[in-house]
Amino acid sequence: MTTREAAEQRGRRAETLAGWWLRLKGYRILGARVRVRGGEIDLVAQRGRTIVFVEVKARTDAISGDAALEGPRLNRVRSAAAQLWPRYADRADGYRIDAVVMIPKRLPLHVKGLD
Repeated sequence: MTTREAAEQRGRRAETLAGWWLRLKGYRILGARVRVRGGEIDLVAQRGRTIVFVEVKARTDAISGDAALEGPRLNRVRSAAAQLWPRYADRADGYRIDAVVMIPKRLPLHVKGLD
């Protein structure tokens, strides 16, 4: 298995686990790996009347997890969320961008409201 294939597999596993973590917290998963021109949203979830576009990051430690959530790295997610919002606008009052950071041997870290 190549390094890229291993990273892809790790990312898919992290997205699956993040989806289950959000379900346990009362979110309904509406979509996974939702693509739009120029980007992709890892998970689309809903809780109450809020749509949540979720970026999932699998990292080896908390420091690299924090770095993955810095502003410039989220521009792609912001753009994709803005493009996707009209698909979900009729079922919600608004949306936000969250992240779930998966670090080995730790509970997932759910960071709300990155936008």
